[in-house]
Amino acid sequence: MPYWGDNYRLSVAPMMDWTDRHCRFFHRLIAPKARLYTEMITTGAILHGDLHRLLDFSEEEHPVAIQLGGSEPDALAASARQAAQWGYDEINLNCGCPSERVQRGAFGACLMREPDLVADCIKAMQDAVSIPVTVKHRIGVDDQGDYGFVQEFVGKLFQVGCRVFFVHARSAILKGLSPKENREIPPLRMAVVRQLKRDFPEAVFVANGGIQTVEQAQELMTPSADGPAVDGVMIGRAAYHDPWLLHALSAALVLPASPMPINREAILAPLQSYFETQRAKGISARFMTRHWHGLFHGQPGARRWRREICEGTLGPQALFDQLVAEFHPQ
Repeated sequence: MPYWGDNYRLSVAPMMDWTDRHCRFFHRLIAPKARLYTEMITTGAILHGDLHRLLDFSEEEHPVAIQLGGSEPDALAASARQAAQWGYDEINLNCGCPSERVQRGAFGACLMREPDLVADCIKAMQDAVSIPVTVKHRIGVDDQGDYGFVQEFVGKLFQVGCRVFFVHARSAILKGLSPKENREIPPLRMAVVRQLKRDFPEAVFVANGGIQTVEQAQELMTPSADGPAVDGVMIGRAAYHDPWLLHALSAALVLPASPMPINREAILAPLQSYFETQRAKGISARFMTRHWHGLFHGQPGARRWRREICEGTLGPQALFDQLVAEFHPQ
């Protein structure tokens, strides 16, 4: 089994209603080597829905992975096969989402209580495709927060050949907390991720949850008294609200160093070209530009940029040129 750790040093988390193809294209311009993930897509949607709407992506997005939601091995295998044929680089199984909708479907975080079933799901997908099959999970569910619970879960999957684990270092509270509260209230326990790496050194462990700075990421990827370094970090909402954080993380973490845009302005021309191409296909401007509002986070004029870009009447380069002309007339 190859070691994939270097491929997982920096990832952007799958986020419902956020990490669609337009968001991913934008993130790819900023971070050329980060791994990008789709929103969670259920097996039912793939097996019975519009595949072009669900699965299409731009070639520039590679490496790009699909995250699946489901709990039936046969359905997951069939969905994984479709995703592999569509050209995705990885299949990721969602075992971490705590939303009520996901619970009603008997998947997401509640699957952690059924490690044998998850192992069957992983094995079925591995048998169906040749690309990596990975899992994203929590460190506990409700009152099952002891280390032995997550250790057994990971161990079952390791036995069937799963080697890459994205660990949101919080427990999932399935009753009483909203998905947003589940990202904030249960305490972060990154030491658990390090302990998993110590116990399963041949596996790749990517830490997720509350990472908002380069310093936090570097600390997690350095051995400490709590245990060995993790193999990578997965950034969630921070990458959406302050996308340029991905640029700083790429420069600090991704090896070998990849060609990087020199500044924010450098990505505007390709983003404008993408915008115009998609508009010609009938895609709503606002459907795209809503993802780009944070590009100038913390910079002079950021508030004006956010307001104007979300209106969607101009593409990013055209808007930037207009704002420069207003504030710096010749």
